Amino acid sequence: MVGKIQFWLSQGKVRLQLPVNPESITVDSPFGYEDITVPKLGEFTVINERMPRTFSLESFFPRDYNAVYCEYTKIPKPADAVAKIEKFRSNKKPVKLSITGTKVNFAVTIREFEYEPERAGNPGDIYFSMSLKEYKTSNISMIKKKKASASKKRPTSSKSGTQKTYTVVKGDSLWKIAAKKSVYGNGAKWTLIYNANKKIIGKNPNLIYPGQKLVIPND
Repeated sequence: MVGKIQFWLSQGKVRLQLPVNPESITVDSPFGYEDITVPKLGEFTVINERMPRTFSLESFFPRDYNAVYCEYTKIPKPADAVAKIEKFRSNKKPVKLSITGTKVNFAVTIREFEYEPERAGNPGDIYFSMSLKEYKTSNISMIKKKKASASKKRPTSSKSGTQKTYTVVKGDSLWKIAAKKSVYGNGAKWTLIYNANKKIIGKNPNLIYPGQKLVIPND
């Protein structure tokens, strides 16, 4: 006998159908809410993004097939079924939770897996409860890319002690300095140098002297 509703856990090509359907499955689909209290105005709620769903279920792995409650005939040995679930977890990869006849078809992680090796009055059967959480990858990938991009573009801080300096030589002007490839490669940016060194240069940006050590601010 094959039931219309089947509970499947799979990881790649390895699959496990629960031999006994849980009496129920609880799905928690939360949103991120943030309550903010503003003086004299009261409390306001900010609705953030949807949080990952969580799934909770309970069932058992029977020692022997029973047409009354088993969903298929060639049921796995209870110990083998437990070992397969533990293997899923040890692989450190998400698992697909699928329930036929429903819209439940999500990549999840098995957060909790508790079982009783032996229950009085039910020799050989293994009763278990399981908690799973929806697994999302797209946001994590985007965050990593953004962090990497921000790290590459982050300018060198003057507080780090690595900001560039330039010592004026005979024949220099702020335009010539800014035009050097090792500085900006663009003479029009001479004002950046002047604004950062007004105390050294003075009111006239055309008067600079050999030996003056100028700070070269980040472009």
